[in-house]
Amino acid sequence: MNQFKEDDVVQENEGVTEPVGDGIDRRNFLGCMAWAGTGLLWSMVGGVPTSKLLAQTMKGGGTGVGKVEDFSFVQISDCHIGFNKGANPDVTGTLKKAIDRANVVPAGVKAPDFMLHTGDITQNSKAAEFDTASQVIKGFKNEVFYVPGEHDYIDDGTQYKQRFGKGTVGNGWYSYNHKGVHFVGLNNCVQVDAMGNMGEDQLKWLKSDLAGLSHSTPIVVFAHIPLWMVYEKWGWGTKDGEQALAMLKPFGSVTVLNGHIHQVVQKVEGNVAFHTAMATAFPQPAPGAAPNPGPMMVPAGKLESVLGVTKVKMVRGRSHLAVVDSTLAETV
Repeated sequence: MNQFKEDDVVQENEGVTEPVGDGIDRRNFLGCMAWAGTGLLWSMVGGVPTSKLLAQTMKGGGTGVGKVEDFSFVQISDCHIGFNKGANPDVTGTLKKAIDRANVVPAGVKAPDFMLHTGDITQNSKAAEFDTASQVIKGFKNEVFYVPGEHDYIDDGTQYKQRFGKGTVGNGWYSYNHKGVHFVGLNNCVQVDAMGNMGEDQLKWLKSDLAGLSHSTPIVVFAHIPLWMVYEKWGWGTKDGEQALAMLKPFGSVTVLNGHIHQVVQKVEGNVAFHTAMATAFPQPAPGAAPNPGPMMVPAGKLESVLGVTKVKMVRGRSHLAVVDSTLAETV
């Protein structure tokens, strides 16, 4: 867990930097706040997600969706290609490092089956930004599945839907099955009013999508804004997220993955495990640690220690996915 001394960190808001103090590592925040690297390695074994530190992993070397088989996948989030302020003047460079990290596979370990990108691919929804992001992300060796962030919907999602929304439903939601696990990609960014929002049409679709599944089917839901209320004052939550979560409670293993808040926050409620990933672009302050959320500057040489990749693996016999957060600063 990374810790900084007081006044080491400043926040960028409309070109103004403000001291944040030493509140970056708040161990008591929901009892599970952690600063690690952006991105996750998720391990799915027997349809169940579990988590270890990626550094340790590197050193250590359901009905209706098919047979559950062991596999892993990667999550990255919040690239913000087009951002060029002091918090990170080279977001393309850190995205490339994240992709390189995602491609690292220890000897004897199978490569991740695919990658999930949980939104804010771009900063301003510009075609050139999407072009750059697509070119870098092509460096990942397997398939990539996307959901949009609010920064990808500045143009009402025109560019995003043309590039990544083909074959999706409504404003970009969809589902697919992979080796016995049911994946659901949601868009809770279209009607952002301080908080995320799913809307009635998407909720109806989700109810229908889940209706035919056995409750023993492992479920992975991925969206940009957290479905649970991380910090209401900053809009870090989805106002109708509880309706979606109520539909998921009957299932034995549910993992909900998000981005948006640029830091790792984890929570478990019954059979539902929540995990937000760090950004590949820049960190944001911990909830309440600054007047407002926004790009946060860290001391020279510290940036890569608060950015990274998440890898996820199915681990047989565990109740939740294995989530591994790896910073870009770690050596592998």
